[in-house]
Amino acid sequence: MPNSDLLARSRAAVWHPCTQMKRHEALSLVPIARGEGAWLYDFDGRRYLDAVSSWWVNLFGHCNPRINAAIADQLGKLEHVMLAGFTHEPAVQLSERLAQLAPAGLGHCFFASDGASAIEIALKMSAHYWRNEGKPGKNGFISLQNSYHGETLGALSVTDVALFREAYGALLKRQATVPSPDWRHAAQGESARDFALRCAERLEAHLQQHHASLAAFIVEPLVQGAAGMAMYHPVYLQRARALCDRYGVHLIADEIAVGMGRTGTMFACEQAPPPQPLPREERGSGITPDFLCLSKGISGGYLPLSLVMSTDNIYRAFYADEMARGFLHSHSYSGNPLACRAALATLDIFAQDGVLDANRSKVARFNRIAGPLAGHPKVRHFRNTGMIWAFEVDSPHGDFAQRCFMLGLERELLLRPIGKTVYFMPPYVIGDAEMDMLVERMLAIIERLV
Repeated sequence: MPNSDLLARSRAAVWHPCTQMKRHEALSLVPIARGEGAWLYDFDGRRYLDAVSSWWVNLFGHCNPRINAAIADQLGKLEHVMLAGFTHEPAVQLSERLAQLAPAGLGHCFFASDGASAIEIALKMSAHYWRNEGKPGKNGFISLQNSYHGETLGALSVTDVALFREAYGALLKRQATVPSPDWRHAAQGESARDFALRCAERLEAHLQQHHASLAAFIVEPLVQGAAGMAMYHPVYLQRARALCDRYGVHLIADEIAVGMGRTGTMFACEQAPPPQPLPREERGSGITPDFLCLSKGISGGYLPLSLVMSTDNIYRAFYADEMARGFLHSHSYSGNPLACRAALATLDIFAQDGVLDANRSKVARFNRIAGPLAGHPKVRHFRNTGMIWAFEVDSPHGDFAQRCFMLGLERELLLRPIGKTVYFMPPYVIGDAEMDMLVERMLAIIERLV
């Protein structure tokens, strides 16, 4: 199909997400015909290195043969059945395997289709828990400044990004925020750890004053994505867990973007020191949130799937004879067998290929070759957590993000800057030559933008 025909039809028929459609009168859409590994290809055969994993979802490359095979096998057995009153092997197996992998104590999976829906579930489940416990007044939430948790109304109420919130403010229940431990805002000479502890003091002050009306504190562990890949010290998570325990407030870990190995461990919460001293053999196990939200990479970037994991304590509060005490929330495609098989294949790849160890080697190599990028006189705050890199560019252009995006396409790179923050979140299958190319061509792009 010719590019021009597809582009015209797309502009006429498709309302694209997070997009001012009028811009595409001058800025062409990019028509993609196929994908392979870390690359996307248009209808003319031009390729683009997917440096952002197609909105942070693709872990093991486009058209991965092992995930393809798992989905094809499932297609011949069961494409879908409702999960209310019925069950099936892929959903059960995925729940069991995640319970083995997740922080200790998380063992119940509630399925949905996308990240925002998972956040809605966690918020509703938290408030409903307190209602079932005879404390209906505990129905408020707090989040970090500059946090992003989704764009449905409940998720948007705990999102602190003005661009997304302002148009819908009249529809939202306003929630409070506490300072972000983003180390870019630390005082001169203050370490990331000390700044995180200082921010935790502000969290404690808020909880001390408002805990009676609070259901939960929701946080993106280690990296706040839409805040420009704001990174912070894991000690903040340790303190948050201890403070939530002290004041009787749930902790919701939004690992939609940072879970599934993206920060260097399978779940970002694993990197937080446990609140209490543990025996030597249990050290390094991290913290356990009351709710863990997963999506994006859970299916390897193949099919819409999200879920919320919760503890036995949460689950028991809903387990009763009365229907009204149950969690009466549903999605038509909850636990879709095809999506669950994709997720199981994704977990198989993690287990069989030693992905986390391999990623650590890739991170070390990338950080070595990125020296010229980190040291560029117009680059600020070069930072890295796992398979996430980010930095700001000191550029005079007000339309920096669009210019950078276009210059990237010219150089076979798919980039999606946030303001003047450039970030890389490549698929885990990225190779040495592709990493070299990413650094070299990014340096060339910066020279055009400063």
